[in-house]
Amino acid sequence: MAIVLAGLAGIVLWGKERISQRAIVLKTSSVIKEHAPTSVQPKSAQVYTAKNYDEYTLVTHEKWIVIFLTALIMFIIGYLFYKSIVLSAALSFISLKAPGVWIRNRILKQKKELQLSFKHCLYSISSSLSAGKSVENAFREAIVDLTLIYPDADLAMVQEMEAIVRKVDNGLPIEKALSDLGARAHLDEISNFTEVFNICKRTGGDLVEVVRKTAHMIGDKLQIEQEISVMIAQKRFESKAMCVIPFVIIGFLSFGSPDYMQPLYTLKGHFVMTLALAVIGVAGWLSMKIMNLKV
Repeated sequence: MAIVLAGLAGIVLWGKERISQRAIVLKTSSVIKEHAPTSVQPKSAQVYTAKNYDEYTLVTHEKWIVIFLTALIMFIIGYLFYKSIVLSAALSFISLKAPGVWIRNRILKQKKELQLSFKHCLYSISSSLSAGKSVENAFREAIVDLTLIYPDADLAMVQEMEAIVRKVDNGLPIEKALSDLGARAHLDEISNFTEVFNICKRTGGDLVEVVRKTAHMIGDKLQIEQEISVMIAQKRFESKAMCVIPFVIIGFLSFGSPDYMQPLYTLKGHFVMTLALAVIGVAGWLSMKIMNLKV
């Protein structure tokens, strides 16, 4: 038992060390960016790769850190419920599914960031068009505004706008450049805007009014989502607490009154604990589904 715990402790320390090293690298990179000269013009020298926002690739060491930390948590939970190293180790194999869950969460996060920055991009384009600028110059001005709002040069929307400007400079119609973004973003807001934009360009519609209304519609939608998120924030915290409390209670009883919990660590008790663990898991899954409201 001591050897297993020592090994798991070593894994955690190794994971923390790798995370710390990565944090130092990211911090150093951010400092370099802060002191580097900024430019509002498209970075033509920067290598840009078209990104599918429905995909996310974990770096190898990140994948193993996620697996190891999840395995450690599952091992501790298994030992609390079964007091068996074999069953706890078997439960740890669930961690092999952890990278998939992590990737899905990262995809949702990057699409949410793209959606929010796209709203600000539309506001900027709408203002430029209202001022009498051409569509191409409006997109160039949007890069300037996004850079001011989001100083991070790695923001996806800034890179996408720079790519659109470069494509237009190389002779590609702006409609095709936007259609390519809509196909890769997998967001209704971008797809709908691209479709309406293409129709206006072909038929000579009022592009200024279309962009303005689209920006306000997306802004209203995001505002409603934020209000809902604030309203259910307390309930979301309560649901997480309700899922954690059973493990805390079992831990206190197991180490504080081992004789009281001893019947649950027999063969019949293992069935009861398995059922309880399944109920907690289903309850947590249902609470996540209920809280995941979409507008």
